[in-house]
Amino acid sequence: MVAWFQALMPKQGRFFDQFEAHAATLVAGADALQKLFSGDGEIAAHIATIVDREHDADDITREVLQDVRRVFVTPFDRSAITDLIGVMDDSIDQMNQTATTIGLYEVTEFAPEMRDMARLAVEAARVTAEAIPLLRKLESNAARLHSLTARLVELEGQADEFHAQGLKSLFKACGNDQPMKFIVHREIYSHLERIADRFEDIANEIQGLVIDHA
Repeated sequence: MVAWFQALMPKQGRFFDQFEAHAATLVAGADALQKLFSGDGEIAAHIATIVDREHDADDITREVLQDVRRVFVTPFDRSAITDLIGVMDDSIDQMNQTATTIGLYEVTEFAPEMRDMARLAVEAARVTAEAIPLLRKLESNAARLHSLTARLVELEGQADEFHAQGLKSLFKACGNDQPMKFIVHREIYSHLERIADRFEDIANEIQGLVIDHA
């Protein structure tokens, strides 16, 4: 009876497809973020794109959380599935918060270090988008996943360096004359750093899956 019941239940749901769809929102969001910081097109349009992709990501995340409860057999531990989609969603949430801050304070000029951090976000998103499909066959893809997650960790370290350099330059430029500019731009730097941190979290979750299942 139990075997018959299990045969009727969905086996692995759409988790892999959902992860890949979410990774695509990360790439699209990061691309728009980089264009925003580089001055390529209208800032408002890029902010709107990031907001839209964040909404798409939220929809996917809700589907994953629903399927975790609905599907009888999952490809990984349920907590591993929710943790991975959670940190992926945190990444685009931070992109959204960065864009929202820029729109709120009507910032139109960005330091080179900010542009560099946005560029790193694009690479991190693309590395993530390459890694996620490899989860379908963890054992055979373990070595490549290790390389990709190591790259995400390296990118986070580079982002930390740009963050420190940027804050130092910002402090020197603002001095005691432009305290509001310092506060606003420091907040933008903080969000950019958190984007990199969240991609490192993705790397850690993927590495955990490799260790547990490969």
